[in-house]
Amino acid sequence: MSALEVRNLHKRYGQRVAVDDVSFTVEEGEIFGIIGPNGAGKTTTVECIAGLRTPDRGAVRVLGFDPETQRAQVRERLGVQLQESSFPDAITVDEALELYSSFYRDPADRHELVDLLGLSDKRRTRYKSLSGGQKQRLSIACALVGNPKVAILDELTTGLDPQARRETWSLIERVRERGVTIVLVTHFMDEAERLSDRIAVIVGGRVAAVDTPAGLIAQTSTAQHVRFRVRQPLDRNVLMSLADVSDVEVTEGTWLVTGGGQLLTSVAGALARAEIVAEDLRVDQASLDDAFVTLTGHAPGSENTHPKEA
Repeated sequence: MSALEVRNLHKRYGQRVAVDDVSFTVEEGEIFGIIGPNGAGKTTTVECIAGLRTPDRGAVRVLGFDPETQRAQVRERLGVQLQESSFPDAITVDEALELYSSFYRDPADRHELVDLLGLSDKRRTRYKSLSGGQKQRLSIACALVGNPKVAILDELTTGLDPQARRETWSLIERVRERGVTIVLVTHFMDEAERLSDRIAVIVGGRVAAVDTPAGLIAQTSTAQHVRFRVRQPLDRNVLMSLADVSDVEVTEGTWLVTGGGQLLTSVAGALARAEIVAEDLRVDQASLDDAFVTLTGHAPGSENTHPKEA
């Protein structure tokens, strides 16, 4: 049995279709990423999975249970950290976790969770005095305090500095090691590529692709890029005449050669025959950013600086 099954999910708000026939499965133990432009329907999809919204049609199963008709069973097995989680300013870390623990029949050891999430020295600190990264850790702790088998983490690292983001990534990996299946909604491509076993790309309320990060990159990017600098004069035609080369650009002394096949070997051989020494020679690898642009027509985060969406 899959940890999560979504079949033909559809959700409309008035005349606007937010989620249009979305289907995917998440296997137990996976970190499953969901990416897409702002407004693509990512958050609506996970809110339907969590039972926070009722789909117009389609089916969702969390470990075999229906979030609509079997809410209690789903609540005991699913933890959720939503896009804009918040707590009263005066509540302490201990008080928040004690409150959330009371919602479950068999909660996790909240003291162990505090240690796991690096909040041991903040137990009596009020929410308003926590840093952004500490607030996110508390949100994760509250999502995990019910001992869930599946956790949804929505835009987990938005607003965090680079160090706090990387610490949060390590935390997510430790949570998976505890046997929790994770659905990770993010607009950071490096985050999705680093953490996800597989990724669903949602565009305009539809699933455009589901694959591993490497698979998505391979699907959408066949071009290779070799970049270098030279001190001696170099005739562009020396490179353009190579069978593996499709384009050559020179910008402020840096040569960018695009092509396929054995591009690096071809370029290095041509330079050697011309007795030209290349400096700072490197191959630019395709990334998930490139795949995202190809699949969605948008640069990551370019649509809106605020991640909130339907």
